[in-house]
Amino acid sequence: MAKGKVYFDQDRCKGCELCTTACPVKIVVMDKTQINIKGYHPATVLEMDKCIGCANCATMCPDYVITVEREQ
Repeated sequence: MAKGKVYFDQDRCKGCELCTTACPVKIVVMDKTQINIKGYHPATVLEMDKCIGCANCATMCPDYVITVEREQ
């Protein structure tokens, strides 16, 4: 099974939540415990070990704040 790691530039995230709807394994969520420099709750990953590296979240992000690395 494919694995991946997702990285967010949290200070550039505008909290649009498009990435959360694009994740097929539902691990991308808005971090309600933090507020970034723009005043938004940034996106984060709950369980990185469940990431399949599909990059749907990065594809949906209009501000290019998500990087996905696929593992072999």
